[in-house]
Amino acid sequence: MKIKSTMLLLIGATTIIACNSKEKEELLKLREKELQEKEELFSKKEADYKALLKMKDSIFAKKDSVAIQVWPKDIEGIWSGKSICSESGCSEYIIGDNRIENWEFGSDSLKLYAISTHNKSIKLFNAEYKNDEILLDYKTDSTAKRKMQINVTLNELSANKMKGTAVVTLDEKCNAKFNVEFNRPSK
Repeated sequence: MKIKSTMLLLIGATTIIACNSKEKEELLKLREKELQEKEELFSKKEADYKALLKMKDSIFAKKDSVAIQVWPKDIEGIWSGKSICSESGCSEYIIGDNRIENWEFGSDSLKLYAISTHNKSIKLFNAEYKNDEILLDYKTDSTAKRKMQINVTLNELSANKMKGTAVVTLDEKCNAKFNVEFNRPSK
């Protein structure tokens, strides 16, 4: 009987060990599968990260290749402008008419501009600076009742004074020419 009970005990222990080994093996397989899924997820995130780095580098490379325009320091800022009519083919303007406006020369990340202000009227001019000459262009939009185009050329430039001419075209029918002078306001 002792031998039978020892045999039974030995068989039972072997069965428990074998069962336990199968459970451990299943747990190992499950952990291995989870680890493989985590590695795949990490690989995808790493690929996304590398793609974002590449995109960032290309954006900075393009930004550096685009020339940002700015006014020279002696032009940028606030000016007082006076215009006097010197020629007129329009009944709205008489030779000798004059107007004083406030002007601001500025720039954004895309272009140069100038803003003129007179009473409640504000005009945004596209600007170009080349060969020591400033060209300013303004045009009313297509919904305006009266079409107006203004072209200003400033070709005498210094730190405190700029001079040139302006041509105003009304309704594409008549022109008036003005002598313009911009001065830095005294502080």
